[in-house]
Amino acid sequence: MQVPARFEYERANSVPHALALLERHGPESRVIAGGHSLIPMMKLRLARPEVLIDINGLAELSALGVEGDALLVGALVRHAELLADPEVGRYFPIFHDAERVIADPVVRNRGTVGGSLCQADPSEDLSAAFAAVRATALVQGPGGVREVPIRDFHRGPYETAVEPGELLTGLRVPIRPGAGSAYEKVERRAGDWPVAAAGSLLRLGDGVIAEAGIGLTAVGAEHFAAPEAEAYLVGRAPGAAAFAEAGRIAAAHCNPRADQRGPAAYKRHLAGELVRRVLTRAAARAGSPEGEE
Repeated sequence: MQVPARFEYERANSVPHALALLERHGPESRVIAGGHSLIPMMKLRLARPEVLIDINGLAELSALGVEGDALLVGALVRHAELLADPEVGRYFPIFHDAERVIADPVVRNRGTVGGSLCQADPSEDLSAAFAAVRATALVQGPGGVREVPIRDFHRGPYETAVEPGELLTGLRVPIRPGAGSAYEKVERRAGDWPVAAAGSLLRLGDGVIAEAGIGLTAVGAEHFAAPEAEAYLVGRAPGAAAFAEAGRIAAAHCNPRADQRGPAAYKRHLAGELVRRVLTRAAARAGSPEGEE
């Protein structure tokens, strides 16, 4: 039977208390919420924290709703909560699309948005979704709260902008009136990590694309985004030809690796096709007749 190495346990009762515990125990301490990523790593001895700091009781990190002109998603919001929230579906259907294909109900009921993003797995679904909508991460430390664009938040595989002694407290997503968004994933079986996945956001104006966001995961896209394809789309009329070319550009700038889920060429093909599909669906949700398939 696989068991973790010995560790101590602390339970935080507020964000300042959690930060104080992180400072007291130093870099060998780890925060735990859902635990679906950390506990398996501990059982395999791939992670051996000396202290676990439980933040599940921090209600201030569970906020979910519209504040001003943005959607605020607390770091402790569970996947199932993000999936069930009607305001999330109204403004950002991309999150409902993504959450429907993340793991299984057990994981979605306990796993947290913040935990998924901080794991920074190269195949993580929500990383691509939040990259597509250009969210901002709220990171709190001893010096206060700093805002980090989500595309700067992920620095590499399993590495984020959260420094020792800091805590991801939430995400802010700007609401774009009239925008549409979508997410699609190819997986070997339901709830599996993606072979490839893509998300998009489109805002239209005067018959052309005023803003485009494209997120990609599991295909080696830097910062989970496709900026070259986004730049190509802005100012163009939405339509099949533009979306296909954007998919081609996005695929060309990916760096997928062959593994048990498929060869690199297959993943690159999927990236282009999925970008085309999610752009088409996002355009339809934004009200463009060119978005219907």
